[in-house]
Amino acid sequence: MSNPDGTHTPIIEARGLVKHFDRGRVRAVDRVDLTIAGGEFVAICGPSGCGKTTLLNLIAAIEQLDAGALRVDGHTLSGLSEQAANEFRRASVGLVFQLHNLLPNLTSLENVQVPMLPNRRPPHERHERAMSLLAQVGLTDRAHALPATLSGGERQRVAIARALANAPRIVLADEPTGALDSQNGERLLHLLRELQQAVGTTLLVVTHNPDIAGHADRVFHMLDGCMAS
Repeated sequence: MSNPDGTHTPIIEARGLVKHFDRGRVRAVDRVDLTIAGGEFVAICGPSGCGKTTLLNLIAAIEQLDAGALRVDGHTLSGLSEQAANEFRRASVGLVFQLHNLLPNLTSLENVQVPMLPNRRPPHERHERAMSLLAQVGLTDRAHALPATLSGGERQRVAIARALANAPRIVLADEPTGALDSQNGERLLHLLRELQQAVGTTLLVVTHNPDIAGHADRVFHMLDGCMAS
């Protein structure tokens, strides 16, 4: 979202974020500051165990922060109840994981409809929305296939369609190409980029792969829970 002066309104604002585990002995996220404007494609790059996924989970309200301030899409995320966190994610956030997390007994079409169920949309609207999204990721012909019959790249494309089901303002992707070969990983990143640009969604990807990060508008680097200078 652009302001009259041409600047962009932040959709994610983090100040001094702290998240620790093991009774405070491990600071997975240590005083992190981060500002992301609406419509940006941002990558957070760093080695395994540096705190990238924990930071993503804080932004998604999957984890509760221990200190600092975090505002995402107009919501203050400190102290949210479980119900409020679920409502925030349903309204504002789409999630893509390294492992697709598709429900194995549901078809591609049914998996894409799952995030829409709490919104009580009529069945025909859910069906139309899911089919439209599967068309966008090139999987109309696999709408009635179960995950076990799909390739790894196809499963991740279904996962992307599912993440977009409720037209989220933010898509958070945790190592989305980590389980794919380099060729399919490259295709998936191009697809995410195209979809992000088409609808103006903010896309935040965490990855250990600098080649993947190279697709982003901006790249942040994490090390030992901190944003590296």
